[in-house]
Amino acid sequence: MASPDPSAHPAEVRLRDLGPATSPVEVVARIVTLERREVARRADGARRALLSGLVSDGTATVRFTWWDPPREGVERGEIVRAVGAEVREFRGRPELVFSWKTRIGPAGEAELPRIAPDEFPLRTVRELRSPAEGFRLEARVVRTAERSVSVGEEQRVVHEGLLADGSGSLAFAAWSDFGLRAGEAVRFTGAYVRLFRGRPQLVLDERATVVRIEPTGLPEPAQVLRSPPRLLGELESEPSAEAVAVEGTVVQLVPPSGLVYRCPTCRRLVSGGLCRIHGEVAGVADLRARLVLDDGTGSVVVAVDRPTTERLWGTTLDEARRRLQDQPDPSLLEESLAEAVVGRRLRARGSIVRDEWGLHLTPEAIEATEVDLETAAEELARRLPGSAP
Repeated sequence: MASPDPSAHPAEVRLRDLGPATSPVEVVARIVTLERREVARRADGARRALLSGLVSDGTATVRFTWWDPPREGVERGEIVRAVGAEVREFRGRPELVFSWKTRIGPAGEAELPRIAPDEFPLRTVRELRSPAEGFRLEARVVRTAERSVSVGEEQRVVHEGLLADGSGSLAFAAWSDFGLRAGEAVRFTGAYVRLFRGRPQLVLDERATVVRIEPTGLPEPAQVLRSPPRLLGELESEPSAEAVAVEGTVVQLVPPSGLVYRCPTCRRLVSGGLCRIHGEVAGVADLRARLVLDDGTGSVVVAVDRPTTERLWGTTLDEARRRLQDQPDPSLLEESLAEAVVGRRLRARGSIVRDEWGLHLTPEAIEATEVDLETAAEELARRLPGSAP
């Protein structure tokens, strides 16, 4: 890359301050993601090289489009200085455009904007939505765990867990080991929020800063993990929730439930011996139940794993396979499972996601409960129109 021309001096700005009125600008930022491709020009159909992706300077992350970039020498993680970049809006958000007028050269870590922690606005968990960044968060670490994941051909360890403050709880994923321990109160800066499987998740990478603080006003982990059940009707107005408890009656078993077969590689369901990702496979037998739980204010689909399905059904996987050999009709097994679970009252705790089909809960724990008729009657009377407060 060529060094920028020092004779030109557009205003140097931080990414969080970008807007069409600031164009052209000078920015220093790290390349977070990039994708190289070619597009056809409308005028003559000739192919033109294009590089696009995300850049970040710690105050914000924005899209960029780089026309006719160099063929080599641009890598993810590299810090660049761009002089004369244009700013435009893309879907209501600012985007940087690097053209032949833009002079781009390498920059060092020390050239990134220096941001004092108190420059970041303090946010609560409830206020954080993807793609939020450039904020401070003070929260209690509720739990942590390590997981090995494949990133390309590389195996990496991600430190996952749950955070909470007085407004709610939020999952996190740390790609560096910050030594987080359950019960600690922590101030986070330089983190960002993304959607992971439809749920907001706080992401901590090498740009994040973690400082231990006094836990004033922050809930204890036990408070978060033992909170009382919430009404499903209230949860229908929220896009997601973590470590939430709900309680209701099983009103339906959603197929396919009972004895199913999974791909041995990705664990997706196999239909007719075919996995939609890996093609023809020898499916591995498994048990599962998809229960519709209703509490009178709303409903949620609860995806139940094999051990819990065996416990609720009173039938093991081996027993289900033997029954299928005697009566080779999978619908009979599903009917037997439905008879065992429909009408039972259950309490489930886990993560909830809302989509166009309604609420879906991935449970961490499920237990049978008894109905307190007196309390239920009082609660119903309280909700009826015209009832006394």
